[in-house]
Amino acid sequence: MIHPHTYIHPNARLATNVKVDPFTVIHQDVEIGEGTWISSNVTIMEGARIGKNCRIFPGAVIAAVPQDLKFEGEYSIVEIGDDTTIREFVTINRGTKDRGRTAVGKNCLIMAYSHLAHDCIIGNNVIMSNNVQMAGHVTVGDWAIIGGVSAVHQFVQIGQHAFVSGGSLVSKDVPPFIKAARTPLSYAGVNSVGLKRRGFSVDRINHILDIYRILYNKGMNTSQALEFIEEEFSATDERDEIVTFIRESGRGIIKRYTKGSTDDDISI
Repeated sequence: MIHPHTYIHPNARLATNVKVDPFTVIHQDVEIGEGTWISSNVTIMEGARIGKNCRIFPGAVIAAVPQDLKFEGEYSIVEIGDDTTIREFVTINRGTKDRGRTAVGKNCLIMAYSHLAHDCIIGNNVIMSNNVQMAGHVTVGDWAIIGGVSAVHQFVQIGQHAFVSGGSLVSKDVPPFIKAARTPLSYAGVNSVGLKRRGFSVDRINHILDIYRILYNKGMNTSQALEFIEEEFSATDERDEIVTFIRESGRGIIKRYTKGSTDDDISI
């Protein structure tokens, strides 16, 4: 299963049925799980931890050192969960001492030319379309989808089941269960289509929609809206996820789109 024109360091640990195509280089301190396929011209560097049944396509570079001037050579890793697909020329950098790791969850699809910088934490079942560029310390929740050619600012959080439209500049946090679109990036409704596909009932979707109507349509500031939601809405997983996400937001959440919005509103 290992082509003779590959280089695998003697200290790398590969399961017995891993398939590695020609001209790939695998460095020391690498672990690769059962059933994973590594295509041609892939570079897997020190500190990579790759799960079972993954597929890594030509030109990908996994676990290169961070592009961070504060990096001092500390030990860190990249983790990739089972059944995840990494397409052509994706680059995923190791973590720094801040989090110690960069992680991609299970059953993710990271499409061609995307970049995940140091200390990014990506959940399960996430889709990143072609050429998504993700700065350091970004967190993405389970089932989120990020459209192609989007750029995500450092320390941004994208909530679970969120959908970010293609070509977006994501400079503020995107709460869970919503669609984000336009310029500057704004709230564009609840991701009802995605939620239906994942088995959410109409009642659960309407519950989420009612919460976001309070947040975005009732003229309250964020603190007032959160207090109202906690007082008036029964506790549910969805309510608590939304409230906790917004309360813990470091960069602030995206706003509702208004005609007066301009690119000048984008924080850097």
